[in-house]
Amino acid sequence: MARQVWKPGNMVYPVPAAMVTVADKAGNTNIITVAWTGTICSDPPMAYVSIKPERYSHHMIEETGEFVINLTTKATAFATDYCGVRSGRDEDKWKATGLTPEKASKVSVPIIRECPVNIECQVTEVKRLGSHDMFLAKVLAVDVDEAYMKENGKFELNSTGLIAYSHGEYRELGKAIGKFGYSVRKKR
Repeated sequence: MARQVWKPGNMVYPVPAAMVTVADKAGNTNIITVAWTGTICSDPPMAYVSIKPERYSHHMIEETGEFVINLTTKATAFATDYCGVRSGRDEDKWKATGLTPEKASKVSVPIIRECPVNIECQVTEVKRLGSHDMFLAKVLAVDVDEAYMKENGKFELNSTGLIAYSHGEYRELGKAIGKFGYSVRKKR
């Protein structure tokens, strides 16, 4: 099979399509859609977001040292895109999208009610990397929508309709093709 070699770039797809909520010290809030976010450590639980310094939300995270990663679904796909292509400098994205801000349990930044998972974060370090600054953060709390809780107490994350971003497109996550460790399980 023939291969092409391209100039260096980011082709790690799919990635989360997350709406990140932020606030400044004056109490102004905003929603920014990011694809550059994820887990960086499990113990202690840590996550990150990478944001360009010129983005409206950047200064808000610097001021408060807090943000919330809100996981998105098929139902919030339009709002997810909208919050990524519009600036909070120009409009109130909460009103424009009809999303509902709710009080977080540990941070002063609101969570988005319509998202099934909200990950409350406190910045521990900022890495200035070039086009983006990476905000490394401790996860202080994870809020989940009880509508996806089973009677046995298990959270059905994969039933929430999560979406991902891949090469310019929002995509629904597909059907399961295996479970963690299935490649080494003994056959019966």
